[in-house]
Amino acid sequence: MTSDQCVSARALWFPKAGVASLRDETVSMAGEDAVLVRTLYSGISRGTEALVFQGNVPESEEERMRGPHMSGSFSFPVKYGYASVGEVIAGPARLKGRTVFCLHPHQDVFSVSAEMVNLLPEHIPPSRAVLGANMETALNIIWDAGVLPGDRVAVFGAGVVGSLVAYIASGICGTETVLIDPNPDRLALADALGISFSNSGYAGEFDVGINASGSGEALSEALGHAGHEARIVEASWHGDKPVTLPLGGPFHARRLSIVSSQVGTIPPGQRARWSFSRRMQKGLSLLSDDRLEALVSGETSFCDLEEAYPAIIADPATLCHRICY
Repeated sequence: MTSDQCVSARALWFPKAGVASLRDETVSMAGEDAVLVRTLYSGISRGTEALVFQGNVPESEEERMRGPHMSGSFSFPVKYGYASVGEVIAGPARLKGRTVFCLHPHQDVFSVSAEMVNLLPEHIPPSRAVLGANMETALNIIWDAGVLPGDRVAVFGAGVVGSLVAYIASGICGTETVLIDPNPDRLALADALGISFSNSGYAGEFDVGINASGSGEALSEALGHAGHEARIVEASWHGDKPVTLPLGGPFHARRLSIVSSQVGTIPPGQRARWSFSRRMQKGLSLLSDDRLEALVSGETSFCDLEEAYPAIIADPATLCHRICY
């Protein structure tokens, strides 16, 4: 295929808040060093996509929230998503026929610059690679948290990102990692991942606390269980929702630190050596463990996505929902 040729595609759009629509599009090659990708799978990342789908992205955050290949605007209509896995069907010879991951919305055929796709390691099943963006985020959080061997680690929130953070932390030599979520149904997920679980909060004091729950109450609980000079990483995004914290009590006496983590920036300790591409490649390579399939809570065919999408987003049991093309 050359730059003056076009192919037909279908993409998921949100024409207004709470409405999903599959629309026909025309795709042309995005330049000389471009690839054309036929999608195999994509993943719905419920937390972020729910904010977009329901029209709850604050105006002040619209630029920071933009995906690399989204179209439209958050005031609608908008095409949004960032976890696509597919086969390169046209483009540079080094990539043609290879399976790649791309931060792209839900669409059956798309074209992007070759530098925007990441080759899938041969040992990673394409169907599991929809977790790639979430694993990259979890890796960045671990870097921000500075988890060390032997640390007691408390992870609040057993969604996809929180569970992946706990999964990585539990693999660091000697750590005592606990995944905390008030939903007792998340016990089965933690068991599948080989992680200790509590639905009644944290007992004792931790060295590193990570809040991935989206709950201000969980962050407040973390402050109450942090050891002396412990580090608490806020990995949730609260949008325009205010959060009240108990900064009296032990906060100053224990010299506690609360730091943010956001995947759009590589932490200072890694920044000199790690590019975004290298970080994504590492995130993809960390998906080899078959136990991670427990994070895929359901599957839907792309052709059925228009009707199914609202229910997927509304279901609190949704973790990563896989779309099959």
